[in-house]
Amino acid sequence: MTDNRLTLSGTVCKTPLRKVSPSGIPHCQLVLEHRSQQVEAGFTRQAWCRMPVVISGKAHLAITHSITVGTHLTVSGFISTHQGRNGLNKMVLHAEQIELIDSGD
Repeated sequence: MTDNRLTLSGTVCKTPLRKVSPSGIPHCQLVLEHRSQQVEAGFTRQAWCRMPVVISGKAHLAITHSITVGTHLTVSGFISTHQGRNGLNKMVLHAEQIELIDSGD
């Protein structure tokens, strides 16, 4: 099997959308914005991205209810392509582990 793992930290930048599938599985869809400085080829560069995240299952139900815009998270899981209604593909992080990060406020 080929590895497919991604861990990303960031801030929730859009209001999470909570749904329940016809089979009764709860889903929480959100967008995580990441900003950092990374070293590449000996030079520091700014890294920035917005990554759609899907959190599925009853095991994560309690934590998803505490997620709002501005929440700091670290999410680990696998990536997959989703096709939108407009026919365009986008990469989505399917969360398997979610950690709330204390902002220190």
